[in-house]
Amino acid sequence: MNGVTTIKNNLVNHDLTSLFNEFIAYLDISKKSVESYKINLRQFFKYLQDNNLSNPQRQDILDYKNSLINRGLKPTTIQAYLVSVKAFFSFLELKGYYPNISRNIKGIKVSKSHKKDYLLKNQVKALLTSIDTSTLKGARDYAIISLMVTSGLRTIEVIRADITDLRTIGNNQVLFIQGKGKNEKDNFVKLADPVYKALVKYLTLSKHKGALFVSTSNNSKGNRLSTWTIRQTISSYFKEQGIKTDRLTAHSLRHTTATLNLLNGGTLEETKDLLRHESINTTLIYSHHLDRMSNQSEERLASLLF
Repeated sequence: MNGVTTIKNNLVNHDLTSLFNEFIAYLDISKKSVESYKINLRQFFKYLQDNNLSNPQRQDILDYKNSLINRGLKPTTIQAYLVSVKAFFSFLELKGYYPNISRNIKGIKVSKSHKKDYLLKNQVKALLTSIDTSTLKGARDYAIISLMVTSGLRTIEVIRADITDLRTIGNNQVLFIQGKGKNEKDNFVKLADPVYKALVKYLTLSKHKGALFVSTSNNSKGNRLSTWTIRQTISSYFKEQGIKTDRLTAHSLRHTTATLNLLNGGTLEETKDLLRHESINTTLIYSHHLDRMSNQSEERLASLLF
């Protein structure tokens, strides 16, 4: 095998070659992750092709990194591209195909702070009140939003839910979910009584089977909702309420869940369990944000100086 010359000839033109398949098989990753590696590595091989680099060296990786920065890409996107490249060259060296020229190249520092805002209590109430639940679509949307804002569900967890995932444990109504990066529905969220009633009303109107939330449009009626549809639906309600900004998205409902729970007596541990965080350090980000907002240092100094 002729090192990166072979890689360039095979992968730059967006084909999946035996070498790439060997790399993917070695990683033993999910289908979604495979698609991410395809997209990320194609960017790198296009860079090699555009710059006539058939035998790249360490400096070429650094130049590629700088080119991504100069394109104004988000740090998270740049980091994903670099992680893919580093993993690929690590694999090539392991197999004896090419030296790992990406070793010790630093990634991009990604901020751990949240990039989305949360809704205030009154905004959530106004949002829910504005939805006409007498229609099938309205009943569905009300059920989705009330579910997401009380349980912190991600959009992917919402669309994966099936009607059969609704169960009773003791005195509690629950929804079993397939979490982010999970292959099984091995966790659940409790359904507060108003949320459970909203789900029952929606399912009574719909009378469908299978997926919990389905399309009501003529073109795809009865089909499982997509994450795009949920995001667009929630975004449209935000817009109607006059609260639509770039920092308010469907994922903001999850931030709202955490923030309102902490503001109203929920402990860090309770909030961690509610959001199903693996580490409490992730939950602490919400706490630090609230602590900073309640910090009166600027006002205190201003009162002294002005």
